[in-house]
Amino acid sequence: MLRLNGAEQLPPYPVVAAVAGLLAIVALYRFFVRLRRDRLVADTPAVRIRSAAQGYVKVNGRALPSGPQPCGAPLTSRPCVWWSYQIEHQERDSRGRTQWHTVDSASSVELFVLADEDAQCLVGPVKAEITPTCRDVWYGSASWPISTPQSAGGLLRGEWRYTERLLGVGEQLCVMGELRSHSETGSDVDAAAAAKLHEWKQDQRALLQRFDADHDGKLDATEWEAARQAAIKEVQSAVLTSEVVRVSVISEPTNGEPFLIAPLSGQQLERRERRYAMLDFALGLLGVIVCAWALTHIA
Repeated sequence: MLRLNGAEQLPPYPVVAAVAGLLAIVALYRFFVRLRRDRLVADTPAVRIRSAAQGYVKVNGRALPSGPQPCGAPLTSRPCVWWSYQIEHQERDSRGRTQWHTVDSASSVELFVLADEDAQCLVGPVKAEITPTCRDVWYGSASWPISTPQSAGGLLRGEWRYTERLLGVGEQLCVMGELRSHSETGSDVDAAAAAKLHEWKQDQRALLQRFDADHDGKLDATEWEAARQAAIKEVQSAVLTSEVVRVSVISEPTNGEPFLIAPLSGQQLERRERRYAMLDFALGLLGVIVCAWALTHIA
């Protein structure tokens, strides 16, 4: 019972029941989603990059930059293979309450390398669920940080809050996503054929002797098309005998499977998903109990 001005007032049991019921529905739905993810993580065996087939895979390896130098995090310039940041401003409403509002945020979209003992592939982090190896939050008095997390100090709080998340260079990662591979020969057929025709045109005598079918001293449209087709055929023949490079990229799955990047082993990732599932189940069970209790008090 609640007392208001000396009078007893019943708690809002219908509101309690509705809120608890909604909590139970959301939490149990998240439980089943997490349970499916847990089974998918557990049932997807970890494979070596060299032997991985195209499709949904789980691979482990070290995170390395795709270029000669790692990228730098925008807020602190720290070297990393992936970054994400958020800048928030503290604002006060008409009632004097303060809230943080995001004014700027961004995430890296650059590919990085995942390497194991004998092979490597690229990882495209766009739309991945990334667990960072480093997460820092600090405060300042400007819209862009003029200090680093280490020099800002933890006691002084300004009206601006900065959050930076990183994947460090050389960190051991577990990546679950869709592996796609394609072969590159290092040349484009049309561009290479155009270059071949330009080369042939440097020797007009040999070009006319080869393609001037009516011997009138010039190439008409039909004869020039024959020369172009011959150049394409020669380029394609060279491509077939050239070294083929296989490029593999892990990116967002097309069939809705989770795209996970975490500094964990496969077993640690599985245990994390199971803990989250159990937490959602406990919240759902609590919601059901509170909802049932409130319903028994509704007249």
